[in-house]
Amino acid sequence: MNYQARLSAPFGMLGIRCEQDALTGIDFLPAGEMPLPASCAFAQNVCLQLRHYFKDPDAQFTIPLKFTATLHRQKVWQAMLAIPRGNTRSYGELAAELKSCAQAVGQACGANPIAIIIPCHRIVGKAGTGGFIKSTGDTQLSIKRWLLTHEQR
Repeated sequence: MNYQARLSAPFGMLGIRCEQDALTGIDFLPAGEMPLPASCAFAQNVCLQLRHYFKDPDAQFTIPLKFTATLHRQKVWQAMLAIPRGNTRSYGELAAELKSCAQAVGQACGANPIAIIIPCHRIVGKAGTGGFIKSTGDTQLSIKRWLLTHEQR
């Protein structure tokens, strides 16, 4: 994958994908990946804003985003952006609000290309954490738990 930066985060390495004027993706990279300085001013700004968020969960992102998605996914992602820091919603609650189903909300969460900034980590299961970045594995769920704990400050 071609990244414009690889940023060290408190829970691992992030791959930053962007164009000159919009963020197109944030990937959670496997252990062992090395940091990569930003290759352009826009990627540098993305890294700066993410670092600020890692220090202060109240930091506001002002990064233009660019992605392609179905209308349903766009609605789910917009709804996630409206969830205040420190709060969560269940897949079912969000589905009811959007007149959808929990499974479709979960699929939209898993397809989110810009996790953290579009806060899919704020969507949880009815009786637990739920999944994160298309997985219920320990590594991915530990990232989700870190983000949720960080935002409780």
